[in-house]
Amino acid sequence: MVDFTLNDEQKAIRDMAHDFAENVMRPVAWEHDVDGTWPEDVLRQAWELGIMNSHVPDAYGGPGMDYMAGTLIEEELGWGCSGIGTSIAANGLATAPIALGGTEEFKREFFGDITSNYRLVSFCLTEPGAGSDVAGMRTTATKVGDEYVLNGSKCFITNGGYADYFTVYAKTDPEAGHRGISAFVVPKDDTITVDKKEDKMGQRASNTATITFNDTRVPAANLLGEENKGFKLAMMTLDRTRPGVAAMATGIARAAFEAATEYSKERVQFGVPIAMHQAIQFLIADMATKIEASRLLTWQSAALLDAGMRNTLQSSHAKRFAADTAMEVTTDAVQVHGGYGFIKEYKVEKYMRDAKIMQLYEGTAQIQRLVIAKEILLGRNVEAAAVTTV
Repeated sequence: MVDFTLNDEQKAIRDMAHDFAENVMRPVAWEHDVDGTWPEDVLRQAWELGIMNSHVPDAYGGPGMDYMAGTLIEEELGWGCSGIGTSIAANGLATAPIALGGTEEFKREFFGDITSNYRLVSFCLTEPGAGSDVAGMRTTATKVGDEYVLNGSKCFITNGGYADYFTVYAKTDPEAGHRGISAFVVPKDDTITVDKKEDKMGQRASNTATITFNDTRVPAANLLGEENKGFKLAMMTLDRTRPGVAAMATGIARAAFEAATEYSKERVQFGVPIAMHQAIQFLIADMATKIEASRLLTWQSAALLDAGMRNTLQSSHAKRFAADTAMEVTTDAVQVHGGYGFIKEYKVEKYMRDAKIMQLYEGTAQIQRLVIAKEILLGRNVEAAAVTTV
């Protein structure tokens, strides 16, 4: 029997994250958005609560939450402020390859550090000339004795200007395309420069930077998994993090939907609240349906992971649909507000700006469609719904 009822522990996790989003994030979200400032205090509070590193196993000092719990948290963070939420969640993306490819000794040392101390970790995959085309990356890692020497630049790096560690993908065999990529954990040092802080349309509270590695040396022990197997590690990572992105997109859409619904009850035109007009009712109804569908796809993709099953297809379904839904719902929410939706006094325009990035990062909507088509055409469309018990 399929059961979508949250248990008491899951409800408590969701309520904790909602309280944090409502009482800590939202009061400062618009100030940080306008100024593009760094929400240091909020991030430190998220670390103290265990929201920042919720994925770290309890064996390494973390809360040990499962993927389903992670989606509950990230939906609330998206509802609170997806810019701040992205900075909070970035540790999860950057450390997933460490959980997958790090040695036991390395994981104990690394996770012990980020759970005992406030640390930020950035995921460094994208480059100016290599976004969706990962194999086109130009950053190199050359083996010299018992070290690797890294050179190259990574762009669009979340928390890049404040990170203590970087999970970096680089070419160890430049002629081998995606089969020549390796992954490393790189501690911040003087050879690493922050070359640019991006001035973004949305999620302005999240720091996004270009990072350059200039003859940066790391011990061979910081190699994650096998040399030249980094591409597979990156794809396995994204399967595990895309449910969280889908959840955050669902949270953005929910925030915009709630704002539009409340406004429609208050705004009077032609002698009645606009909620009484069928045209507005249809917009509200469509928003609600798309948000429900986004949440269910997200939960399914997380439940598969928690059941130990492959979720590549389902995570792409969830990420693609939830991101597109966030863009559609926030656009319609602005429409419900009419001319006021275009004015910054009404915060719904922020949701629309924030939503756009959800269709772009961690694999564009077009890349998700390629993944979905490939999975289906190769016959990997498993009957996942049968195990979706959450």
